[in-house]
Amino acid sequence: MRELVIGKNDAGQRLDRFVSKNLPLLPAALLQKYIRLKRVKLNGKGAKRDTRLQAGDLLQLYINDEFFDKPKEENLFLSIFQPKLDIVYEDENLLLADKRPGLSVHADETEKVNTLINHIQAYLYQKREWRPREENAFAPALCNRIDRNTGGIVIAAKNAEALRILNEKIRAHELEKSYLCITVGRPKPPEGKIEGFLRKDEAKKLVTFHRRPVPGGKSAATLYKTLETRGELSLVECRLLTGRTHQIRVSMAEAGCPLLGDGKYGNGAVNRRFHETRQALYAYRLAFAFSTDAGALNYLRGKAFTVEDVPFRARYFPGGENSGGK
Repeated sequence: MRELVIGKNDAGQRLDRFVSKNLPLLPAALLQKYIRLKRVKLNGKGAKRDTRLQAGDLLQLYINDEFFDKPKEENLFLSIFQPKLDIVYEDENLLLADKRPGLSVHADETEKVNTLINHIQAYLYQKREWRPREENAFAPALCNRIDRNTGGIVIAAKNAEALRILNEKIRAHELEKSYLCITVGRPKPPEGKIEGFLRKDEAKKLVTFHRRPVPGGKSAATLYKTLETRGELSLVECRLLTGRTHQIRVSMAEAGCPLLGDGKYGNGAVNRRFHETRQALYAYRLAFAFSTDAGALNYLRGKAFTVEDVPFRARYFPGGENSGGK
């Protein structure tokens, strides 16, 4: 419980607006709930949200200490009152979330609060599985990233041991990540491997494909298989053998079959004709293909998870094999 005495410069303000200004991390809906539950008391009693404060009034706030902190990037999850997550799988060690296109996984220059990691941390905080003030350094963290405009499975570790193991397995290529995409054109041959070197231009945020080693280039290998073709569009499954920035998008464009909706590496005229502004790419399946000991996560060996729905698949290739299930 915290107490605040109202000074003359704060007199005349509404109760809810005063508390909101002083606790910017406290979601507005949660503040209104606390006022109704009388966890915000004025001079020892419950009060209405529109009560005007007077100099000398005593406010008693029965609110978690976390909400009194100053807003920082690492505690902005507190601003989320109702986390929105599509959970594919969850246990005591990890959570698999189906990230929808348009949502950033981490804060960036355009969005600080409404990110996947903030929704996950808010969800675990509200479940009382994670108590930040009892932790010295650990916070639930993502083990893989997906572009803002790409959808699919993202792995979140709930504890430090799970995070360490998952990061090791990702580096050792013992997690198999499969994607569905729609290409403009038919890949030739319909099934194969695309290998080369990718170099990222940080200033332009653009990746280029090279057949031979180049300074700053990183090796990249992608397996692909054409599942279906209708007209000029093909439904293709890709599996990453390496995990490079924009790897599938750049590799398929290099193969002459850019992704539908891809504004960086695609065909603008075709994208406009289909009214697509986001690349048709979805990380729809994740398999725990552990070939070595996984310690506390050994129980996941051999398990695979897929998302329930890939929106663009139903739109362009209806009636095909269901990609859902586990």
